[in-house]
Amino acid sequence: MNVTINAVNFEMAEKLEQFIDKKMSRFARHLSADDKVEIRMSVVKPQTNDNKEVKIRIAGLFAEKTADTFEEGIDACLSALETQLERRKNA
Repeated sequence: MNVTINAVNFEMAEKLEQFIDKKMSRFARHLSADDKVEIRMSVVKPQTNDNKEVKIRIAGLFAEKTADTFEEGIDACLSALETQLERRKNA
């Protein structure tokens, strides 16, 4: 699994990168070693709540969520992607 992370309009902290690594290691059971994972995180409106946008593209699937924190957005995206992968597997 090849993970690419893009941080737009902010500097990503090491703690966030560790969080992503931990989540992706758990999610890896759904993916093959050749799958590419693209994570794009951005701050949309710095002066409001729910201003963290997360977009994740995995194996032809896509999820986009806006949340109060990047961690919440990543969790929500991975949950949606897990559902999509299960549907694909059972189809």
